[in-house]
Amino acid sequence: MHDAPLGPLAWSFLKIGLFGFGGGYAILPLIGHEVVETHAWATRGEFSDMVALSQMTPGPVAINTATYVGYTSGGFWGSALATAMVCLAPFALALLACKFFTSMRSNPRVAGAMSLLRPTAVGLVLAAFLGLANRENFPDWKSGAVFTTAFLASAAWKAHPLLVLAAAGVFGWLVY
Repeated sequence: MHDAPLGPLAWSFLKIGLFGFGGGYAILPLIGHEVVETHAWATRGEFSDMVALSQMTPGPVAINTATYVGYTSGGFWGSALATAMVCLAPFALALLACKFFTSMRSNPRVAGAMSLLRPTAVGLVLAAFLGLANRENFPDWKSGAVFTTAFLASAAWKAHPLLVLAAAGVFGWLVY
């Protein structure tokens, strides 16, 4: 545990929640930047482990990661605070957006602005992948092969995610 002051923890996750567009995977680079580079609450390897565990637990990956980072950085209260802060801005913005979009739904400028956010979100998800695709997470060719097979199984062959996870776990157990 790093014993982070709760003020910077709250501010960081409020910013993440406020500026994180595109869902959990799209804001992972922003979380990584705050956690690893800005505050050094975790190393790149520790952050990768946090993301992996956050993906395996029920719930949105960004909220799970905020909870994990908050706990390792500030204990129970850090966990509660990081989770609340990462949810606060999106919740408030969603309420405002619902009100706004119901009145502006047919406006072509609003529709145009929304169409620009979609490719931005895809780019942020790609940035999350590239940020996690390093030598520490892919130490040998077997790890790369598992990643490639899992990607193809889920993206191209539409295999069930639980089947992909189970197969990767069995492969890892046998090989390593």
